[in-house]
Amino acid sequence: MDDDTTSGNTDEYSSGHELARRALEDARAKAKAEGKAVGHGRSSAPTPRRGARRRWSGARPDGRDPQSFGTVAGALARSRGWQPKLGEGQVFAAWDRIVGEDIAAHAQPTDLRDRVLSVSAESTAWATQLRLVQRDILAKIAAAVGRDVVVSLRITGPRAPSWRKGMRTVPGRGPRDTYG
Repeated sequence: MDDDTTSGNTDEYSSGHELARRALEDARAKAKAEGKAVGHGRSSAPTPRRGARRRWSGARPDGRDPQSFGTVAGALARSRGWQPKLGEGQVFAAWDRIVGEDIAAHAQPTDLRDRVLSVSAESTAWATQLRLVQRDILAKIAAAVGRDVVVSLRITGPRAPSWRKGMRTVPGRGPRDTYG
């Protein structure tokens, strides 16, 4: 048998612990021979440049300080290009806060496509009023969610009732053109 324990080296490799210690010493010697920094189970700290001062974290905010979840999530959204879609969602979620309770009680956003927000008003009078203050609403939306999320509004009133009753109808609006 060619086992080390039978060849007379029993005192050098008496247990698994000694075998591991010997392997570690061999690895350290090999690393030292190759010119690598040798530590005791931890990486060596980088040597500071001559004349460079070590920066310590002070009382003021620093990039190394813990960040709030909102800050980290916002930075992630900006880096991945998700900001426009998040802004669109914020328009619908925060509509009451953006335009105020009075307008929100009488008009709701219905759709946002190609940066055009469709708003449905409960009456034609409210639709007219919203068209008059459209510029102010756009400014409030831009301040809340960003400038390029919504660039124009499409304000509609309520849907007109359908006069089509029965199977036979005449094409065209006819005398019922009072809605619109």
